[in-house]
Amino acid sequence: MRLHWHRRDLRAADNAGLARASANDPVVPAFVFDTAVLDHAAPPRVAFMLDALDALRSWYRDRGSDLVVAHGDPREVLPDLADEYGADVVTWGKDYSGLARERDADVRQALDAADVAREAVQDAVLHEPGEITTNDGEPYSVFTYFGRKWHDREKDAPYDVPERDALADAGGDDLPTLDELGFDEPEADVPPAGTDHARDLLDSFLEDDVYRYEERRDYPADDCTSRLSAHLKFGTIGIREVYDATAEARSATEPGSDRDSSVEEFQSQLAWREFYTQVLFANPNVVTENYKEYETEIRWNTDEEGLQAWKDGETGYPIVDAGMRQLREEAFVHNRLRMIVASFLTKDLLVDWRAGYDWFREKLVDHDTGNDNGGWQWAASTGTDAQPYFRVFNPMTQGERYDPDAEYIKRYVPELRDAGAEIIHNWHEASPTQRQNAAPDYPEPIVDHSQRREEAIEMFERARGDE
Repeated sequence: MRLHWHRRDLRAADNAGLARASANDPVVPAFVFDTAVLDHAAPPRVAFMLDALDALRSWYRDRGSDLVVAHGDPREVLPDLADEYGADVVTWGKDYSGLARERDADVRQALDAADVAREAVQDAVLHEPGEITTNDGEPYSVFTYFGRKWHDREKDAPYDVPERDALADAGGDDLPTLDELGFDEPEADVPPAGTDHARDLLDSFLEDDVYRYEERRDYPADDCTSRLSAHLKFGTIGIREVYDATAEARSATEPGSDRDSSVEEFQSQLAWREFYTQVLFANPNVVTENYKEYETEIRWNTDEEGLQAWKDGETGYPIVDAGMRQLREEAFVHNRLRMIVASFLTKDLLVDWRAGYDWFREKLVDHDTGNDNGGWQWAASTGTDAQPYFRVFNPMTQGERYDPDAEYIKRYVPELRDAGAEIIHNWHEASPTQRQNAAPDYPEPIVDHSQRREEAIEMFERARGDE
C-alpha cells in the first residue's frame, strides 16, 4: 500500500506522483490542512482550494475510493496515516519555496523515523530548478537565455490517470468550511475550480485566442488570455497536459507564421513561470528582500493614504483604478494591468513593492510565490532581469495604448461609464469643470505623474550611489 500526499496537484490526470504511487500498489490519496501553510493563505485561495478538493474527492468517490482529509502538522499526520492504512511509501509532488522545502525536509525525517519510505517527484513544472543552467552550472538571472533552452528541451508527456483498481478503498471525512478554517468569505467572486473547469478554459482558449495571443494579450478588454493561472497554481490541471495541448495547437500552424509565433509566445509565459520558480529556489530570501543589491537602501515612501487609495482603486488614474477594482471583484488581474498597477505603486507613489506584493497575496486567487514576487520585483526595478529604474510606466499612455476606447476602464470604473475615452485618458489634464461635467463622482489624480517620475529616478540614483 502507498499513500499519495496531494498538495499543489489537486487532480488525478497527468499527476506524476499519483501515477508513480499507483503503478504497482494500491494508493490511498490524502490531503493535509497544514496549519503552517494556512497561516500564509487568504480567503480567495482557500475558497478555490476547497472547491478543487471537492471536485477531486468526487472523482475518487466515483471510482470507489475517497480522499482522506486530515488536519495538523504533516510531520505528525503523515506517519500516522501511513500506519493507519499500512502504507510503506508516501509520495508527493515537489514544491520549491523556502517554506515548502523546510516542511518537506522535516516530513522526510519524520517518515524515516517511522520506517516509512518516501518519494518526491517533479510535477509542478516541466523543467525543475537546476535542470536549465548556464554553462557554469549557475541559475540564470536573465530570462532570454533561460527561455531559449526551455523551448529547446524535450518535454515529458502527460501521465495517465490511475486505473480504478489501483485506488484503495479509503474512507474520507467531510471537507471543512471556510469558517471552520478561520477564513471569511472572499470579497471577490472566486471562479470555479476542478479539472473539468480547467479543461474547459484550455479548450476555449485553444479554439481561437491562442492564435492571436501575441498580438492581443496586452489588451485587457479583449481578455485574450487563458485564465489558467489559478489552475496551474493549485494543479487542477497538469502542466504537461497544458503544454501538450499547446504543442498540438502549434502543429496545426505554418512554421514561422503569425499563428505559430503566437502559440510560442503563450508557451513562453509558461517558461516565465518556471524561470521565476528557479529564481525563488536559488534565492528563497527574495520573498522579503530585494534580489538586486543597491549601494544604499532604497528610501521608499511611507504613504498610508496613497497606499489605501491604490488598494481601493481611487487614485484618479483610470487604468490603475480599473485594475485594482478588477482585483477586488474577481480575485484576478489581467497581466498588463499587474505591471501597470505595480509600477504606479512603486514609481508614482514610491511605496515599497512588498506592500503591493502583500496585497496581491491577500486578494489574488492565483497567487504564486515565485511568479508574483518576480513580477513585483520586475516592476520595482529590484528583481532579476527587471525593468530599468529609469523606465517608468506612464499610466495615461498605458491606458490610451492598451485600452484605447476605455472599454476595460468603463467595465470596472462605473463612475466613468458616461465619459468619453478622450477625457478618460487625459483625466490628469482635465480642468475641475471638465471633470465635474464628465464624471463628478470620480476623484482627481492623487499625485502628479511627471513629478513623481523624476522623484523615482532620483530615489534610485541615490540608492545606486550616483548622487
